[in-house]
Amino acid sequence: MSYFADLTWKDSIKDIIDIAIVSYIIYHVILLVRGTRAVQLLKGILVLVIIWALSTWFDLYTLRWLMNQIFNFGILAIFIIFQPELRRALEQLGRGKIFGRTSAEDEEFNKLIGEVIKAVNYLARRKIGALIVFERQTGLNEYTESGIPMQSMVSSQLLINIFIPNTPLHDGAVIIQNNQISAAACYLPLSENPFISKELGTRHRAAIGISEVGDAVSVVVSEETGQISLAINGQVVRDIKEESLISKLYEELRPNSTPKEKRPIFWRWKGTDKDE
Repeated sequence: MSYFADLTWKDSIKDIIDIAIVSYIIYHVILLVRGTRAVQLLKGILVLVIIWALSTWFDLYTLRWLMNQIFNFGILAIFIIFQPELRRALEQLGRGKIFGRTSAEDEEFNKLIGEVIKAVNYLARRKIGALIVFERQTGLNEYTESGIPMQSMVSSQLLINIFIPNTPLHDGAVIIQNNQISAAACYLPLSENPFISKELGTRHRAAIGISEVGDAVSVVVSEETGQISLAINGQVVRDIKEESLISKLYEELRPNSTPKEKRPIFWRWKGTDKDE
């Protein structure tokens, strides 16, 4: 009570700024580790902290001694375990990406969309089936682990080669995380929605299914008709035109986009296709 009684308005403003800065840093740390294995490691650390608290509360001497030994070396272990995330954080801090979007980030995103559109158009003209999934807020590591790890820069040539028939990686989905091809030949959950058209094959059902279990965005090329489809939030837009596809991808995927930055889109439902 004495603390609040002696609190001045200057101290109040200082405390608010202090809390806001710490909250902002914690928020960006969460964004940094979201969708990575670091989340599971953090859960493991939380379990150890709970065990240590219980051993202290119930005065379990042996267990408490063991937990204290673990925590003595915990700081060094954290630096070793989280080395990739710490390196990425320092790189982003040096580029100015942690505290806001930069022109370099915009340029990287524009290049990503351009390469994907170029690849999709090439595959559609030749009726080569493809499924490309973009990760958003919900992590997709569970599905990348079912495929072949790549961690490659996105290029139209690479995407085209992946989906060429009778190649080792053509069967399955490509998952893009953090502007990189994280994995190929990934297995995705199939939608169980009974109202989906019977004309849609496995590739389209997988695109819809992954958009139902999270907020991922999927682009599909039918190998029967060459039509391009877009799946978002459990819904699929078939035979979407290039201008509309680009507009929707910018709207859904562009980081920190504002309503003014979102482009108009006109969705058209047309045609049928099968791609079992």
